[in-house]
Amino acid sequence: MEKNIPELFGSSVFTDKIMRDKLPNDMYKALRKTIDNNTHLELDVANAVAVAMKEWAVENGATHYTHWFQPMTGYTAEKHDSFICPVDKGEVIMDFSGKELVKGEPDASSFPSGGIRATFEARGYTAWDPTSPAFIKDGTLYIPTAFCSYSGEALDKKTPLLRSMDAISREAVKVLKLLGKDDVTNVLTTVGPEQEYFLIDIEDYKKRKDLIFTGRTLLGAPAPKGQEMDDHYFGNLRTRVAAYMHDLDEELWKLGIPVKTKHNEVAPCQHELAPVFDTTNIAVDHNQLTMEIMKKVAEKHGFACLLHEKPFAGINGSGKHNNWSLSTNKGENLLNPGKTPGENTQFLLFLSAVIQAVDDYADLLRLSVASAGNDHRLGANEAPPAIISMFLGDELNSVIDAIEKDEYFSNAEKVTIETGAKVLPHFAKDTTDRNRTSPFAFTGNKFEFRSLGSSLSIAGPNIMLNTAVAESLSLFYEKLKDTPKDKMDEAVHALVKETITKHKRIIFNGNGYTQEWVDEAAKRGLYNLKATPDAMPALIADKNVKMFIKHQIYTETELQSRYEIRIENYTKTLHIEALTLKDMIQKQFAPALMDYIDDLTQSILAKKELGIDAAAGTQTELVKKLAKIYDDVVKATVKLDEDTTKAEKMEEDIDKAKFYHEVIVSDMEDIRTVADTAEPLIPEGYLPYPTYEQMLFYV
Repeated sequence: MEKNIPELFGSSVFTDKIMRDKLPNDMYKALRKTIDNNTHLELDVANAVAVAMKEWAVENGATHYTHWFQPMTGYTAEKHDSFICPVDKGEVIMDFSGKELVKGEPDASSFPSGGIRATFEARGYTAWDPTSPAFIKDGTLYIPTAFCSYSGEALDKKTPLLRSMDAISREAVKVLKLLGKDDVTNVLTTVGPEQEYFLIDIEDYKKRKDLIFTGRTLLGAPAPKGQEMDDHYFGNLRTRVAAYMHDLDEELWKLGIPVKTKHNEVAPCQHELAPVFDTTNIAVDHNQLTMEIMKKVAEKHGFACLLHEKPFAGINGSGKHNNWSLSTNKGENLLNPGKTPGENTQFLLFLSAVIQAVDDYADLLRLSVASAGNDHRLGANEAPPAIISMFLGDELNSVIDAIEKDEYFSNAEKVTIETGAKVLPHFAKDTTDRNRTSPFAFTGNKFEFRSLGSSLSIAGPNIMLNTAVAESLSLFYEKLKDTPKDKMDEAVHALVKETITKHKRIIFNGNGYTQEWVDEAAKRGLYNLKATPDAMPALIADKNVKMFIKHQIYTETELQSRYEIRIENYTKTLHIEALTLKDMIQKQFAPALMDYIDDLTQSILAKKELGIDAAAGTQTELVKKLAKIYDDVVKATVKLDEDTTKAEKMEEDIDKAKFYHEVIVSDMEDIRTVADTAEPLIPEGYLPYPTYEQMLFYV
């Protein structure tokens, strides 16, 4: 029997309808006021919500509750408490108060704090985020929360995100009021994050130490076939994969996550899902939850879900496209050009604000997507380059050219595409193509930030983007605020022209993969921050610190802590990779190679005794080749061990990060290059782990 999707959707979520049904009318209105207008939540309202939330959760089988938060690990965290409360005569009741709803107290000492908290300063607080709905999962009521230290510093990703949403709303409303939009009280940023991932058999996963400890393969020669035939992209779903996707959809729909699209991606065993856009903080919560559910459902189907940006060398890695836009509380999309973008003053003003923001803070946008995993993708002809630029498309490019030159822009009529087959319908051609090589592309009524890695929390990139655009709008407001109403259109036109002229260097509509663009970007003065250590200093650069403090997104202490955490995370990631590779070489690859050499040697001796010298000679040459590979791998592994020891003795964090990037990564690549030349020469059965061929083509 088919499941009723509308009834299934959100069935595990404490939705607005449930709140309206279970709360007294005055309490419901007070809660909605808090959610819609960001007003303070009174304790009596919190108590009423807590009672209703507990009743609903218990009715749906929940026995515990948890304050679900996002520490600076990039993952989520939770501590579960039961609803039971002891009463007289050894009995218990199910109880949950407003105080327990609003505030929790997890131990803060073991989460990354970047020096904000000492080990002995353990107290931390979680605070309910009423704008993100609570939900039930595995018999527990999950309450989305922010996480802060005893002294009030943000120890999570949600708090700065909410601050950035407040900032861009505040600045956008001020600008809109200058344009006569007095009825706008709030502006929301919305996000729809596309999510790429790999599925491999879980038994293969369990045999790969590198996948278990690092998320990516550190050894492995390419299979005879990769993605060169383009036959996997949008291809027919394999039965097991289709069953997995079906169950994943249902689990996500129960949690109110509006996943809509699913398909095979370019690389073998690679897939993608995409949700409908949502308010940014809810989209962030949903994406964190999506990644968790993807892994859990995969296990039920005998899969391992890989979210690393580059789990397999030689084929595409996985990204996460961040579709970002701005909408008013009246439902108007501020990035919708309308039918005549050349005459749409409001759209052009907000477009200019984004152009200025991306140009002024391209270093922060690059930093926001920087990680050891994503360094393997950016600029590798499978993802946007490390150089941040904007793609606007032909029509918008013509509009801004006309504005800059003070020329009239004539909006071209829609062109009809004729396929040549009479049975097929004619349809209107879009005014712009898509540019998959662009890091930041306009796609009709939103911008698609394409540089994010698949395992990344989308909170960071959206914090940077929201704050940078808020800063542009703040500067725009200061320039326009004293303009008489009858002169506003003229002043906006002048401001748009000035902004475009100053910041047009960030706009590039061509192929971002070419060396010509790298050279051109250098001439334009654009950042080319090739690796994570290159991007790190942007977080504490003076201009960026000033912007964050101005808009109350981060304090200087919070920025410094995040800088230290990012560096430490980067070096630890590469340190773990180095130790894992060394372990695999010493305990798996080298012994397997030596076993094969020994077997070949015995075969050679046996053939010589029988007088089969020609065959013995061929095998002798193979033994010599394999023996050299063995020696080269061992020597390279010794060098990796020595360099890793040297790195760990370095005191300056940024120096250590650069050393890991420049030396340790190179050492690991040298080992892999040599080892991978041996793998095709070794018969099946010797290596104790599955090859690319076995992992990618036998699902």
